[in-house]
Amino acid sequence: MDDKNLMENLLILEKNGCDLYLHGTIESCTGNVQQSFKNALDNSLQMQEKIYSEMSSKGWYQPDTAEQKKLQQVKQKYCSCCC
Repeated sequence: MDDKNLMENLLILEKNGCDLYLHGTIESCTGNVQQSFKNALDNSLQMQEKIYSEMSSKGWYQPDTAEQKKLQQVKQKYCSCCC
């Protein structure tokens, strides 16, 4: 496994961890448990950012940019529902 694949796998694991910690935070029934999940989520988000930054600096993670026209269409769609 090369470095790029290793970093991709780490990023996927961190994203999945964030998802689990978020749901744990939402579903917690006591303050102590909720705070523990929040702390774990924050740590996981920080690690995800570090992994992303490293991958991005090496050109291994290049997100697609959304077309302005498509952004405007989505904005209009949801604003018409809520406004």
